[in-house]
Amino acid sequence: MSEDTVGFRAAERLLLDGEFEECTSIWHSSNYVYLAQLSTGSGENFAAIYKPHRGESPLWDFPDGLYQREVAAYQFSQLIGWPFVPPTVAREGPQGIGSVQLFINHDQAAHYFEQREDPELIPQLQRMAVFDFIVNNADRKGGHCLLDAQRRIWGIDHGLCFHEQYKMRTVIWDWAQEPIPVAWIEEVECVRGKLLEATDEALAFAELLSPEEVSAIVRRIDVILSAGTFPKPGPHRSYPWPLV
Repeated sequence: MSEDTVGFRAAERLLLDGEFEECTSIWHSSNYVYLAQLSTGSGENFAAIYKPHRGESPLWDFPDGLYQREVAAYQFSQLIGWPFVPPTVAREGPQGIGSVQLFINHDQAAHYFEQREDPELIPQLQRMAVFDFIVNNADRKGGHCLLDAQRRIWGIDHGLCFHEQYKMRTVIWDWAQEPIPVAWIEEVECVRGKLLEATDEALAFAELLSPEEVSAIVRRIDVILSAGTFPKPGPHRSYPWPLV
């Protein structure tokens, strides 16, 4: 078990067991989002992003319960072995059931359009582009790529993922149709096997989605394996708005 895995599992437990001390609304949007302060029995305090189910506005094209897709994106990042989604769990909070995600301290000015100018960061962004195609991310804005003090890029805001119909909207198209590294192709093929074999970890992930959505993931994986290249913009609107 990797050091990352150990740390992520410990973070999941903190998120599940921590007591909510305070919740502050952090931006005005169609859905409620809170910066929560949680504490443990040992006196440890930490911050998390809390998105309650009851604060979600209904969408015509996505089913109810976007918070579950936040959790599913985290679980899929663990399943494929690309741990750039912060630890995320589903639990009860002050506003009811919702997703609770570890808050990442980051440079708010260093969004995607700044990160892509740094050659050392490009591999992290490229891998995120592959991930976003597989999970069918309909809302990868530039501000959803967080750069921490260790120069690690984290991806957040995955409520609009996993639809069975192609809906990908992202700002990460810079490497469209360039070859994907072989090691990543092998990892994509490996996660395909886990989904088809219905391993315990894959089953836990699949329970958050519909059978049709899980089948669509496999079909998108097959596209990646067949092409071997980074995705290109589709025939529909391929960029989110706003971009950041």
